[in-house]
Amino acid sequence: MRTPRRRTTLIAATTVALLATSALTAVAAQAAPGCAVSYTVGGQWQGGFTGNVTVTNLGDPLSSWSLRWSYSAGQTVSDAWNATVSQSGSTVTAANVGYNGSVPTGGTVSFGFNGTWNNSSNPAPTSFTLNGVTCTGSTAPTGAPTTPPSSPPPPTTPPPTTPPPGQPQTGLVGWATQNGGTTGGGSAGTTTVTTASALTSALNATGAAVIRVSGTINCSGMLRVRSNKTVLGNSGATIVGCGFTVNGDRNVIIRNLTFRNWSDDAINVESSATNIWIDHNTFSNGYDGTVDIKRGSDFVTVSWNRVYSHDKTMLLGHSDDNGSQDIGHLRVTYHHNWYDGSKQRNPRVRFGNPVHVYNNYYYNNAGYGVASTMSAGVLVEGNYFENVKDTYHLGEGDSGPGSLVARNNHFVNSPAGQTGGSVAGIPYPYTLDSASNVKSIVTAGAGAGRISV
Repeated sequence: MRTPRRRTTLIAATTVALLATSALTAVAAQAAPGCAVSYTVGGQWQGGFTGNVTVTNLGDPLSSWSLRWSYSAGQTVSDAWNATVSQSGSTVTAANVGYNGSVPTGGTVSFGFNGTWNNSSNPAPTSFTLNGVTCTGSTAPTGAPTTPPSSPPPPTTPPPTTPPPGQPQTGLVGWATQNGGTTGGGSAGTTTVTTASALTSALNATGAAVIRVSGTINCSGMLRVRSNKTVLGNSGATIVGCGFTVNGDRNVIIRNLTFRNWSDDAINVESSATNIWIDHNTFSNGYDGTVDIKRGSDFVTVSWNRVYSHDKTMLLGHSDDNGSQDIGHLRVTYHHNWYDGSKQRNPRVRFGNPVHVYNNYYYNNAGYGVASTMSAGVLVEGNYFENVKDTYHLGEGDSGPGSLVARNNHFVNSPAGQTGGSVAGIPYPYTLDSASNVKSIVTAGAGAGRISV
C-alpha cells in the first residue's frame, strides 16, 4: 500500500495501554525491552472511522520501527499519515516514514489513519507487536467520541472584532495590509487588453498600471507580473492555458478573473515577492497549484476565491530544505475562500508563522483541508467543514509537523482535526463571521463575477 496522506484524529475516546515486560528482539532495528501503545478512536461515521496511535519507547533507542496489530471485526485501514501502512487480511503493519524512524529512550512517535468498519462493531485491537515482539497489557473498550476535545492555547494576541475604518469585510484584510499595505496600480492609468500578446506586455511593463482583462484570452506558460500592478477582470474575463507569476516584485493585486486549464500554476508568488492581494478569482482544471507562494515571499492575502475540479490547490512553502529563506516570511491570510471539492493543499503550509486560515468553506475535499508542517504556525479559525474526512492535521508526506491552533470552527459530517503547539499572534484587525454562517456567506460571494471592479 502506498504511503497515504495524513489525516487527523478528533477526540481521544479509547486508549489501549500496552507494556512489554520481556526483552525484545531486533527486527530491522534494535527493539526496546519495553513499549507502551495508545490506540485511539477519534471519530466514527457511516462506514468509516479515524484512529490514532502513539508508541512510547521504554527501552533502547530505535533507528526504525514497525508496529503490527490485528482487527477482529473486519475493519480495514484505507489511508494513513505519519506512517507507511499495509494490511494483509486482518493484520495491519505500520512502519516509520523518513523523518520519524528514530525514537530515543522515553520518546514517543504518533501516526493516524482512516479506516472502514461494519457500522455495528469496532473493537480495539487486543495486542500489538513492536519490531516483532509482543507488548502485553489491557485494552479499554472502543467507541465513537462523545465529548469534544479541549482546545489548545490560543495565539498570544486575540483578534480584535472591529474592522479598521475604510476596510469592509469584502475589502482588503489580512497580511497584505501590513508592511506599508497593498495598493497595486493605485490611481494609475487603465489599459484594457483582449489578446495574449497585449496582456503579456502590459503585465511585464515597468511602472504602475491598472490592467483590465476583457473576454477570453488563450495563452501558454507563465506571464510575469511586475510591481505596482492591479489586474482586474471585466465581466466574464477568462485566462485559459497559462498562469501569472510574481517573481521578486511587490504591490500586486489580481481580482475577478477566471483561470482554467493552466499548464503550470495559475498564480505563482515567489522569490521574496511581497504585498500581494489575490481576490475573487475562480480556478478549475489546472495542472499544478492554483495559488502557490514560496521562496521567502511575504505579506499576502488570498481571499474570496473559488476552486473546483482541481487537485493541488494552495501550497505555501515549496521545500523542506528552504528554511533559511522561508523562516520569518511566508505570512499569508486565507479567508472566505470556497474550497469546492478541491482535493488537497487548502493550504499546505511550511515555515510561515502565523498563517491565518479563517472563514473559509470546505466542501467534499477528498484529500485533506489544512496541513501545518515544518515548524509552521497556522491558526484555523471560524471555518465551515462539510463532508471533509480530514479537516486539518500536522505534518504531510515526508514533511514533519508544524503547529496548529483551531478555534470556533463548524463541522458537518466532518471530524475536528489534529492540533498542537502554539501560533504567533495575529497583528491586524479583522471581523470573524460566525462559522455556522460561513457556508451561505462564501457561496454567495466567492469567485469571479461576484463583485463590481
